[in-house]
Amino acid sequence: MSEHTLTSPAGIATGAVSPPLRQVSRGQLASIVVDSALLAKRSLMRVPRQPDWLFGATIQPVMFILLFRYVFAGAIPIPGTSSVDYIMSGIIVQGLVFGSINTAVGLSEDIKKGLMDRFRSLPMPRSSILLGRILADLMLQVFVTAISIGVALAVGFRPNANPAEWLGAIGLMALMAFTLSWIGAIIGLTLRSTEAVTSIGLVWIFPLTFASSAFVMPQTMPGWLEAFAKNQPVTLIIDAVRGLWTGYYPQASSHTALYAVIWLVAVCIVAIPTAIWAYERRMAN
Repeated sequence: MSEHTLTSPAGIATGAVSPPLRQVSRGQLASIVVDSALLAKRSLMRVPRQPDWLFGATIQPVMFILLFRYVFAGAIPIPGTSSVDYIMSGIIVQGLVFGSINTAVGLSEDIKKGLMDRFRSLPMPRSSILLGRILADLMLQVFVTAISIGVALAVGFRPNANPAEWLGAIGLMALMAFTLSWIGAIIGLTLRSTEAVTSIGLVWIFPLTFASSAFVMPQTMPGWLEAFAKNQPVTLIIDAVRGLWTGYYPQASSHTALYAVIWLVAVCIVAIPTAIWAYERRMAN
């Protein structure tokens, strides 16, 4: 007796057993990289649909550059270098510090909209959810900083750095933006309202940027403030970037960039696990 295979109307054998689906397994590090890249792409795809947000994020550093160039630069003498070169370096770095608030506000809004709950249900490492957002914000920071540098060059900023020094300055600023975004993530995950995130997120930014070497030399400040301005990390980063661009090290040395990198790596070691812990705690409540 011959055997016959029953087929469906579409001609597919109904008695056949389909082979089991193979599950593609990745290592933990590979999963973090791939999932973070996908989430970063998802965040960046929203930007063209929000041109007003991108305009607002770009116009603020440009306005600072124009105001300080044409209002304050002539009134702030800097011995040993051009006041324009001195101030422009500080403003460009300052823009990256202010940009960290975008991560805090973005995460706060994602939680409020329930987006984080949906991400949490997916089979992906928890760190990827935060890293994807931070990478997207970092790409936007790079875009805004490129525009800021272009405007600064147009209004008289004249760095004399060679290509290696340019790469060093850009790499240091990228590391700073990455590090500060993790601090922004901690703020956005800890505070319950977007309004509180915005206001408190600026509380720590203003002292670190204005009480620094961004716009004036710390030696011109009162004694107690001078001691703070000289020794706080933003001054170290600004001095390093300024030195790489212009060769001007008024209170530091050519090793300042190395010290700045050590500072930033140390902050990352603390901030990244703290942000992941804050995320787990926020999602559990």
